[in-house]
Amino acid sequence: MEEEQRGVRIQHGGREREIKIEGMKVNSFAGVRLYEFQVFNSSFCEENEALEQQGAEGVDDDEFVAENSDWREWMGQGKERQRKFRKQLVKGLVGNVRNSKKRGRPSDMQDDERLNDNESSSNSSSDGEGGISHPQWADTASDMAGLRDLPFTGQPGLLVPIPGDNKPIDWFNLLLDTVFLENIIRQTNLYALELFCGPTTTPASRITKWKDLVLAELRTFLGLLLLTGNVRLNRLNDYWKTHRLLNFPMFKEYMSRDRFLGILRCLHYSRVDTPDHPEPANNRSFKIQNIVEYFNNKMRQIYYPDRELTIDEEMVLWRGRLVFRQYVKGKRHKYGIKIYSLNEPEGLMLRFHVYTGSHDSCSGKGHTVKVVMKLMRDFLGKGHSLFMDNFYNSFVLSSKLLRHSTYTTGTLRIDRLHTPPAVKAKALGKGETIANYAQSVMIGKWRDKRTVTYISTQYDNEMVQTTNRRNQKRTLPKPIMYYNSYMKGTDRLDQMVSYYPCERKTLRWHKKIFVHFLQVVVVNSFYLYNMYNSDRLSLYDFRVRVLEDLLPPKEAPLLITPTRNSMHRLSKSMKRKGNGKSVTRRCRVCYQEGKRKETVYYCAVCPDEPALCELGCFDKYHEGK
Repeated sequence: MEEEQRGVRIQHGGREREIKIEGMKVNSFAGVRLYEFQVFNSSFCEENEALEQQGAEGVDDDEFVAENSDWREWMGQGKERQRKFRKQLVKGLVGNVRNSKKRGRPSDMQDDERLNDNESSSNSSSDGEGGISHPQWADTASDMAGLRDLPFTGQPGLLVPIPGDNKPIDWFNLLLDTVFLENIIRQTNLYALELFCGPTTTPASRITKWKDLVLAELRTFLGLLLLTGNVRLNRLNDYWKTHRLLNFPMFKEYMSRDRFLGILRCLHYSRVDTPDHPEPANNRSFKIQNIVEYFNNKMRQIYYPDRELTIDEEMVLWRGRLVFRQYVKGKRHKYGIKIYSLNEPEGLMLRFHVYTGSHDSCSGKGHTVKVVMKLMRDFLGKGHSLFMDNFYNSFVLSSKLLRHSTYTTGTLRIDRLHTPPAVKAKALGKGETIANYAQSVMIGKWRDKRTVTYISTQYDNEMVQTTNRRNQKRTLPKPIMYYNSYMKGTDRLDQMVSYYPCERKTLRWHKKIFVHFLQVVVVNSFYLYNMYNSDRLSLYDFRVRVLEDLLPPKEAPLLITPTRNSMHRLSKSMKRKGNGKSVTRRCRVCYQEGKRKETVYYCAVCPDEPALCELGCFDKYHEGK
């Protein structure tokens, strides 16, 4: 009798592998705890049916051995062999185990192991819900393969009362509340104190003139920072220059240059890194974590979106050295800090995540699946329609979101795992299309000017007629039509932010993220204002109204002109020294008061032409004369 082959399916770290160990076929690797058991030999299926059911519920290996003699027989073949095998699995030495001459591999497993990098990132089983079975593709939507009907159960709209008097500044303050600003003030003052006590501080350092920041001053600072987006100059110092071409008294009126630059230098939003509270070693987003969490929580509390959502990445320009700087070819800023964002098609941002490289919480295998599930965390199970491009989409992700009652639609890379072979191989003429269905997922291909592969769990492959912006009629698949209509939220947000940029070149990357966050707050408040106001504003007018409230007009000081004796006349000496400087004399009134002050002014009517200061002293000297 041939040796019975029984297998174990073990889930660990989001990777699935199949190997043969001691007459045993094993899915995945690593396993101190066994996740799911399955018997592959047909002669053992009936005998071990109960075993499989127990394993699918997550039975411990010790409990499983105690109750099942067949498994116990293999476990008793040698503790040393088991220990070595477990050690190899935990260390992740799958290649060594799989390719060892002592361990064969059945021929029917060859296709499953051919994963390229893209497929590995898509085929993530790290969700803890088991792997995706191989789909059986059909040309038409049958009862088993057809698309599901998911009702939308969300309640879109504002979740809080309309703020204040429904003015632009009220919506801005709703998204940027006092509690958040108070935290910035506290952390900024702590960081300024740290700089003041630092070893490099000298008496001439600007930080020695620091005064504690207060709420009113912070709001003025933010107003001036946003105003630099409306009034563009190349350098920050130019806003305080008195040159006739660069004279903007508005900035000097509200804040001095040194104070503005001092606040910008000390601006902090997270806990200050001190010996008592050191910065986490593997948390690169520590400095901006409070900003990200605040924004995501705030949007979740005040607004629920409509059914259609989009996920895409945006770039914050950064050309300096940064360990997690990214390159995205198709973006306006190709080099910079990558931000994954969840948006409505109109551009309203709902959540965002700053990607920080290999130490990021969403890095590693199944990266895109982790990003999508993180951004969609608050919107699963409601019947939303999610639109994404081919960087994210895969059969695995669509099936996973479908289990959470969420539709997906978008373009697809043709080399993704589980793409139907018929769709891959089919050569199409212009206007032709092909589609396959499996497990309520449709994958299709259509040729226009070039071939486009797409995936959808909401729309079938029906060809529909539409009109483009040139009023030309064209026929295209329904998923592509809806994708073109809704997949623009992040790009539209980038467009709105780019109109009035406030970013400046800096050595500190996290300050660029803060300025970008501030601009997104303005754009989001602009969208919310127009949703709940019949008097719709342009973004420019909305910004101006917000700035008018952040920078209210100051009362002009009363100018009191002193009454002077008409018999006396204040004159200015025109005498010059050898070096070209004006000849000055001591003021007679200041001399009598014990002060030493030089002046070029004098009274030309008095006999001795006494030197007198222009303001105050001239009138005081001539009182009663």
